[in-house]
Amino acid sequence: MADPLLFNPHTYDPAHFDPETRRLLRATVDWFEARGKRRIIEDYRTRAWLGDFLAFAAEEGLFATFLTPSSAAGDDEGDKRWDTARIAALNEILGFYGLDYWYAWQVTILGLGPVWQSDNAAARARAAELLAQGEVFAFGLSEKSHGADIYSTDMLLTPDGAGGFRATGSKYYIGNGNAAGLVSVFGRRTDVEGPDGYVFFAADSRHPAYHLVKNVVDSSKFVSEFRLEDYPVAAEDVLHAGRAAFDAALNTVNVGKFNLCTASIGICEHAMYEAVTHAQNRILYGRPVTAFPHVRRELTDAYVRLVGMKLFSDRAVDYFRTAGPEDRRYLLFNPMTKMKVTTEGEKVIDLMWDVIAAKGFEKDNYFAEAAVEIRGLPKLEGTVHVNLALILKFMRNHLLDPVAYEPVPTRLDAADDAFLFRQGPARGLGSVRFHDWRPAYEAYEHVPNVARFREQADALCEFVLKAAPDEQQSRDLDLLLAVGQLFALVVHGQLVLEQAALTGLDEDVLDELFAVLVRDFSAHAVELHGKDSATEQQQLWALGAVRRPVVDEARSGRVWQRVEALSGAYEMTP
Repeated sequence: MADPLLFNPHTYDPAHFDPETRRLLRATVDWFEARGKRRIIEDYRTRAWLGDFLAFAAEEGLFATFLTPSSAAGDDEGDKRWDTARIAALNEILGFYGLDYWYAWQVTILGLGPVWQSDNAAARARAAELLAQGEVFAFGLSEKSHGADIYSTDMLLTPDGAGGFRATGSKYYIGNGNAAGLVSVFGRRTDVEGPDGYVFFAADSRHPAYHLVKNVVDSSKFVSEFRLEDYPVAAEDVLHAGRAAFDAALNTVNVGKFNLCTASIGICEHAMYEAVTHAQNRILYGRPVTAFPHVRRELTDAYVRLVGMKLFSDRAVDYFRTAGPEDRRYLLFNPMTKMKVTTEGEKVIDLMWDVIAAKGFEKDNYFAEAAVEIRGLPKLEGTVHVNLALILKFMRNHLLDPVAYEPVPTRLDAADDAFLFRQGPARGLGSVRFHDWRPAYEAYEHVPNVARFREQADALCEFVLKAAPDEQQSRDLDLLLAVGQLFALVVHGQLVLEQAALTGLDEDVLDELFAVLVRDFSAHAVELHGKDSATEQQQLWALGAVRRPVVDEARSGRVWQRVEALSGAYEMTP
């Protein structure tokens, strides 16, 4: 019997979406299943370019339907819109079958970001037409010498005297740079100093002045290095100029990095079917591997962590879609999905790999691919450390200074998320306010480990009030990141509980999940205790925040039955 909490291609029916979305998602699943496991793994192992998949996507109009805002669709609007809920659903499916497929889609999203934020009507129309033709896009931001440090770009634009420019410079780590019909490239003018000199412009990878250097990774993902040599940039190619170009870069990453969480979920789901099926059917010392208590614990922890990833991400979609100038809570939940959900994915894979051991290396399994690819997601679109530092900017307002908002419903409606392309200046994070996190916990105070974790969350509020890092410690990023991990757990738990209430989650699963979160909070508290610059007061607080989860063998046994039922529940078409 299929687990309703996990994606299973055999039973997948996204009936909560409109008919065309439902058709496209199901058609994508059917394309992968028809291609079969052997072919997909062989393509991964031989680093084959994704031409067949992109041809399928073009024929179905998949990218064009999902990635064209209705405002850019013109007379061909139909079912075209930018709908974060269905984009998240496709992320999960593509991650489930292979991160290479997701990557071509993801960097297309990034490449489109500066275009859809632009007032350049000609460029927007061109992008819509290219999407309709099945083209992919690229985001030319990073450079070999500077990474994503956009303050230091060496892509130089020299005025040509006719209202345009000539662009010369290199970009590095640019997905789809081998095939993109349009590359959104970030650079700076040679005749204007400071942020007023920034420019985002549209380039074509097929232009003679566009030189593809190489694929910098050993993968089907084409993560390119390219160089522009005296590339002609006409006035109609300019997407943004000045500070607006800087904002477009950051706001594009805000949109794009949200996709990493659901890709991670898809990877973990496929790997879990393989791992549980193997462990349940592997006989060791005359007993199934799953008869050993430590194996049951590891697989149960992996399962509830994965459920937590899904609950958090699904709820974060609602805040993303409800965002507006007066509600920017998504600016916290977005780096949370990027940092917290993707690192949870690594833990899920590691727990299962400890169980299946050598089986996880075999070339004929999806798991070997999952074990490699899950590592990349926490490191894309900003490292874990970068996103943790961003999360910390919201801590005091979130924990201590809530304000009232209208309740945010589940957002599965067929609406265009237009605000994502008019986010405005990328600043003012310290002024973002949040609704009270406590009611989500209070609704489940009867669940033992939710109550236990709430004690730790309240303790963190006391820490912020009475033992927060002083001015000198605020320059110690190593200490601050440990605090950030504690705060991230409280936010993670909040959205998990909100989604649990909306979906009627089995409270056994919720209790088991929060037992894991109690252990995690305790571990990060001990880490904070050991930091070089932690004060005596902070050390005492840290040890005082350690808690033991509430143990309930009957509850754990019931959750284990859900895990055990995954054995044989899904096997990909050979």
